[in-house]
Amino acid sequence: MQVQDHIRYDILAQEALRGVIRKVLSEVAATGSLPGEHHFFITFLTNAPGVRISPYLKEKYAEQMTIVIQHQFWDLKVTESYFEIGLSFSDKPEKLHIPFAAIRGFYDPSVNFELEFDTMMADNEDLPAETLGLTEVDEDTLEAEAEPETEAEDAVTAEAEPAETGGDEKDDDKSGADVVSLDAFRKKN
Repeated sequence: MQVQDHIRYDILAQEALRGVIRKVLSEVAATGSLPGEHHFFITFLTNAPGVRISPYLKEKYAEQMTIVIQHQFWDLKVTESYFEIGLSFSDKPEKLHIPFAAIRGFYDPSVNFELEFDTMMADNEDLPAETLGLTEVDEDTLEAEAEPETEAEDAVTAEAEPAETGGDEKDDDKSGADVVSLDAFRKKN
């Protein structure tokens, strides 16, 4: 006889690990740059609730996308449930709004640290809208926000993975990475 998990440890563990990403991005937002050699690969589901990306990026990355936060980014804003960042794709500035619940993976190759998440869109129905980062999508606002305000900000645009990779691949040199997977904690039905 299997006992039902009323506490939902799987969800609590995911929220705690996403809190690591939130904390790191908050510190980067506060200082305006990444410390040392740190840089981040963040993979997220582009069709997850609350994700706001331009129609161009949505068409190109219909299911998931990996962004790289390293030397060039602007307007990094971090809240409890989502982050926003300005990045440049093929010399075109874009503003992305990514709920933490949409993140599938986080990797910092400078220290070989990786987190992987099994996003459960069906199970997210149990979660409050604040946890999911749900907001109304206004395409006109999204397009207007994509433009940096000054040329100085434009000089600090972000790097994205080359289009040839499809945005889903990471460096092959992470064989010793610390990977945290939540499969072992998932409720089995």
